[in-house]
Amino acid sequence: MLLATLTPDFSEQERRWIAIRAVLIGTIILLGFVVVGNPVLRALGVSLAALQTAGGIILLAIGLRMVLSSTNGHRLSASENAEACAKSDDRSEIAVFPLAMPIIAGPGAMTSAIVLTASRHEFTDHMAVMVAVVAVMAVTLALLLAAEKIQDFLGVIARKVLVRIFDILLAALAMQSIFNGPGEAHLFR
Repeated sequence: MLLATLTPDFSEQERRWIAIRAVLIGTIILLGFVVVGNPVLRALGVSLAALQTAGGIILLAIGLRMVLSSTNGHRLSASENAEACAKSDDRSEIAVFPLAMPIIAGPGAMTSAIVLTASRHEFTDHMAVMVAVVAVMAVTLALLLAAEKIQDFLGVIARKVLVRIFDILLAALAMQSIFNGPGEAHLFR
């Protein structure tokens, strides 16, 4: 649905290439956060609790915007659309911005990549997170490629209901992250 919204006059082949490129770029970004996220946080003096709280607040803002919007909440604003058009030398740049970043590899996904590896120091633990990232991105690619068929199958009403349910779940996940941050920092003990 989102890919179709961002690429209304693109051919099916162009959409497929954009989906593949966006997921590949998003995967590289998230794997980068798995590998270097914690060392960068330590170098900056940022605690995991602070990152969890900040990521939760950002995710909550996104979730609330989606829940409270009169559209599906995934559309670009006029300024975001203008920026995407201005930054694209060719039509495939939509794969980089806004699809790969910040939609696929957004603040919540980056925070999750760091949080999942923060307390794990074993190589096998990091590899498990990397495999999970690749698996999630493979599912993301499959859903992007099948989006039009899924959209047609669901119909307008079912799609709108599902979008709202997932928007509320996103807001709930964000709140949990906000609750976990101060708990991890032992602020309320």
